[in-house]
Amino acid sequence: MILLVTGANGGIGRLLRPRLARPGRTLRLLDIASQEPVGPHEDVELVTASVTDPDAMAAACAGVDAVLHLGGYSMEAPWPDILSVNVDGTRTVLEAARHAGVPRVILASSNHAVGYYTRADAGPDGIPADAPARPDTYYGFSKVAMEALGSLYHERYGMGVLCLRIGTCLAKPGSVRGLSTWLSPDDGARLVEACLAVPEPGFRLIWGISRNTRRWWSLAAGEEIGYHPVDDSEVYAAESLVGSEPDLDDPVLNVLGGPFCTVPLGSRMQ
Repeated sequence: MILLVTGANGGIGRLLRPRLARPGRTLRLLDIASQEPVGPHEDVELVTASVTDPDAMAAACAGVDAVLHLGGYSMEAPWPDILSVNVDGTRTVLEAARHAGVPRVILASSNHAVGYYTRADAGPDGIPADAPARPDTYYGFSKVAMEALGSLYHERYGMGVLCLRIGTCLAKPGSVRGLSTWLSPDDGARLVEACLAVPEPGFRLIWGISRNTRRWWSLAAGEEIGYHPVDDSEVYAAESLVGSEPDLDDPVLNVLGGPFCTVPLGSRMQ
C-alpha cells in the first residue's frame, strides 16, 4: 500500500509520520520544505513539491492507494495566500487523485470551520461532527471550502472522502482550551487508521479529538468508522490549570474557535 501524505513536514505530519509506518506500507511524504532523512525502519519516499503544482501532484498520486492531505496554511493568513494554497491547492490534490484513480482521500479540516458555535450549542451529546459551517477566519473558510470540494468529488466521481475537523494536535494540550480540544498524536494515528480501514467511507465529517474528560464535541461520527480514542487530556490538567478551574464564560473557552474568533481577518499568525 502507498499512502501519500501532503504537508508531511508540518506539525501534524511530523507527529503522525512515525505512527503511520507499517510493514507493507510505503509513506510517500510530500512537502514544499526539505524533509528529514528516512529512518532505518521506514519505507518512505520523499517528495519536494507544492500542493499548488498540478504536474507535481499528478506525479505524486501515481500508484497511490490513499491520500492524507495535511498541506496548507494551518493558521490565519492573507486572503490571496489562503485562497491559493488552502482552496486551490486542495482542488489540485483532489483532481490529481481523481485522475490517478485514488479511491480514498482524507482531508485535514479544522474546528475553525465551525468556530462560532458555543458551549450552549453543544447539548447533552456535544456538538456533532457534521454541524453546519460557521467559520471564524479566512483560514476557517478555507476548511469549509475543503469540505465542500470533498463532497463534490464524492458525489460526482464516487471518491471516498473523510474530512477530519481537527482540534489541537500537539504532544500535550498546551493550554486550558486544549484540555477540551486536544487530539493526541497516538489518537491522531488511530483516527487515520480508522479512515483507511472503513470499508465504505462515502463522504464523512469527523471530529479529530481525543477522549478528553472536558470535551464538548461529540465522538459519535468517529465511533461509526471504528475510531475509539484512548487518550485523555485530564492527565495534563494540573499543569494547564495552574491550580484554578477555568472561567468557561471566557470567550476563548466558550466559543469553539477560541482565539481565532477575535484575530483580525487576514492577519499573519505565528
